[in-house]
Amino acid sequence: MEWLREHPEVKTIRVAASDLNGVPRGKRVPARFAEKLMSEGTRFPYSVLNMDIWGEDIEGSPLVFQAGDPDGLLLPTERGFMPMPWLAAPTALLPLWMFHTDGRPYDGDPRQALALIAARYRDAGLTPVVATELEFFLIDDSGKQLQAPRSPRSGKRRTGAETLSLRALDTFDKFFTALYDACEAMDIPADTAISEAAPGQFEINLMHQPDLLKAADDAWLFKMLVKGLARNFGFAGSFMAKPYEEWNGSGMHVHFSVLDAAGRNIFDDGGEKGSEALRCAVAGCLQAMPGSTLVFAPHENSYDRLVPNQHAPTGIGWAYENRTAAIRIPASGPSARRIEHRVAGGDVNPYLSLAAILGAALDGMQSRASCPDPFEGNAYDKALAQLPGSWSGAISTFAQSPEIGRIFPAHLIENYVMTKRQELHYMAELSDEETVELYLDTV
Repeated sequence: MEWLREHPEVKTIRVAASDLNGVPRGKRVPARFAEKLMSEGTRFPYSVLNMDIWGEDIEGSPLVFQAGDPDGLLLPTERGFMPMPWLAAPTALLPLWMFHTDGRPYDGDPRQALALIAARYRDAGLTPVVATELEFFLIDDSGKQLQAPRSPRSGKRRTGAETLSLRALDTFDKFFTALYDACEAMDIPADTAISEAAPGQFEINLMHQPDLLKAADDAWLFKMLVKGLARNFGFAGSFMAKPYEEWNGSGMHVHFSVLDAAGRNIFDDGGEKGSEALRCAVAGCLQAMPGSTLVFAPHENSYDRLVPNQHAPTGIGWAYENRTAAIRIPASGPSARRIEHRVAGGDVNPYLSLAAILGAALDGMQSRASCPDPFEGNAYDKALAQLPGSWSGAISTFAQSPEIGRIFPAHLIENYVMTKRQELHYMAELSDEETVELYLDTV
């Protein structure tokens, strides 16, 4: 409430929770109800967190007609009120998560699924330290063909890749200045920005932090912010996995290490290779990767990104300082030894993605899983086991995966599978243009 009291100009509030696709679902509420929202929360139907990508009910879901479409209780997360800098009128955002009316966490809420993983780490006396790298496109979607926005300075469009180009960053300096200011206002720890390997593509890193839920909140809020703010500048901000067939897609890479109760990085063995705990965590991630692919590639368009020689992994393997690997161990000082998980697209739900990665790593460490040898060279040339190559294959693998069954609640697994099967069925009716229009701003 403190932030809201300091901003009496705020007249309306948005309350929002993440559905299984990561889409914010919520309400607009007059600001005079702020204290009631903080103390009592609000209510949505349980089914609202289990919508398909169009925002439609899942056909045959037991949450809807069979149960009478009952309400769950939405309570504020630890973030409290924050600004929504992309809106013209001063507005507050209050992030929520879902509980049963008797106070039990609702297992179909993706944030609650991540909270279960965070609790498992706490019970083991461990703390994951997590950072995300989010790639996205700035896109002029005003015509029939998607294209990079015109430069506000020259009026020209860049038609080629400008990897780590200062000129590309400077071209959109006003947007990035506004974005960093907004991140500060929303307590999103934005770090370095770079231009990426496709026209209008950029990446911003969010800083490492020892709070798994906050790391996911930050990524979810950052995606909301980029999409909202970009429209103020006359273009779309899109985390769609692959908006252009001829260019690389966008990922959400995750870096993590794990601290013990004394604050020591358990992946650090004093050398360059890392500890047995690191190798066990890698093994857990590799074992869970086929089943987790639906989380890392949740949409039809996601599989256009996961193709050879496009800077997105297709093989299930790991390596040191090698960006063709699904799991990379970056070069660093021993105390900063960490794992980089490179499979997820920019279109993921951050809560589910972090739960899949950190849950798999913990399973590997607790079972002392045996790790295969790292490879050297180009992963695309290696005889590695492959990720599911299709959306339908990923849905089936997720539904049957024992690793997924250890990471996520059964209720969430059931809901997610129903959601993806419904989307798979109806996506067959869409043209390529309609598919792009659907995903461009939604994910």
